[in-house]
Amino acid sequence: MVSMKRLFVGDQSFARLLLFRIMIVLAYQVTAVVAGWHVYQLTHDALALGLIGLAEVVPYFSFALFAGYAIDHYSRKLFGVAACLLLVLNSLTLAAVSSGSISASPTVWIYGAIAVGGVARAFISPSYSAIFACILPREQYARASGLGSSVFQLGLIFGPALGGVMVAGFGKTIAYGVAALFSLFAAGALFSIRVGDAPAAEGAPIFRSIAEGFRFVFGNQVVLGAQTLDMFAVLFGGAVSLLPAFVNDLFYTGPEGLGLLRAAPAIGSLATALFLSRRPVKVNNGRLLLGAVAGFGLCIIAFALSPLFWVAAMFLLLSGVCDGVSVVTRTTILQLATPDGIRGRVAAINGIFIGSSNELGAFESGVAARILGLVPSVVFGGVMTLAVVASTALLAPRLRNLDLHHLE
Repeated sequence: MVSMKRLFVGDQSFARLLLFRIMIVLAYQVTAVVAGWHVYQLTHDALALGLIGLAEVVPYFSFALFAGYAIDHYSRKLFGVAACLLLVLNSLTLAAVSSGSISASPTVWIYGAIAVGGVARAFISPSYSAIFACILPREQYARASGLGSSVFQLGLIFGPALGGVMVAGFGKTIAYGVAALFSLFAAGALFSIRVGDAPAAEGAPIFRSIAEGFRFVFGNQVVLGAQTLDMFAVLFGGAVSLLPAFVNDLFYTGPEGLGLLRAAPAIGSLATALFLSRRPVKVNNGRLLLGAVAGFGLCIIAFALSPLFWVAAMFLLLSGVCDGVSVVTRTTILQLATPDGIRGRVAAINGIFIGSSNELGAFESGVAARILGLVPSVVFGGVMTLAVVASTALLAPRLRNLDLHHLE
């Protein structure tokens, strides 16, 4: 069992990969908090918050599969570096809107910049996943997944909190500028990793090659069940996109409060990921995954019904504990079950299942809030999450009965 010190220090490639990950998460989270606050200040409309998710997910869907193909066939890192630089441009455009340098139709420019960010994000996750598998032996995947998730959650903690504090203290323009710097640092960290070139392009046409990734995912009940479970749980159970409305209309706090609420789930996830990195669980993993997602749904319901800011923050923190178990377990399953030659494509499909569900969930939350009201819409999402868990447990018995050693 490799030590944490070796993973962070002895293996410089993994340390740089973790640096890339936290920098890009910080950039994304700062931008998300500031853009959400920016849009709500302009519109005071929960549906407008949901449209942020839709603006990102459409280009993400359009590019994700081609991104996975490109990373499997051409370069594991250069597309990720280019994506980071695109996020720099994205943040600078948002800063120009905030400063008044771009004054016409500000919400349209914000949605447009978010759409560019969606294109960039399509390349980031497949690049990370492919490099992760190249620089670590299989026996380290479970522990390294916990460490990678810990770093990711650190970004989710400090990114929103930093975004909220910077908006309150320095204004939106400076906050967007800091996000651009984080993206630039992420590009440098990823570029510095020494990793072999992707295999030479195979003879199969691009769409047939992409279909190979789909055949693997849909032919593997464990992988498909884990991805579907998280996709629908996030789609229905995510309340993060509506937090500006909760903060402004129910808890009557400012951007600092928004940053704290957005950071609360990540604090719980970080504690869980750190624990699992030291004590990986390799038995009853399917039941653990199902129980964690059910717990997430219950916490979301309790959050929506919480009368006080700090009570709501506590339930968001507990939702993060449950989500941390889910993320580490699902990531380890995906890394162990996926053949090396199709990791980029499978990671891209996973991104469509999981990553895009955050943005689709934001749109769903905005529409539901417009129809049902703010609190009822979040309660409805939590109930639907519980229904998804029950359905997955019934329809995917191999996932329900999974132990990780079955995949090693």
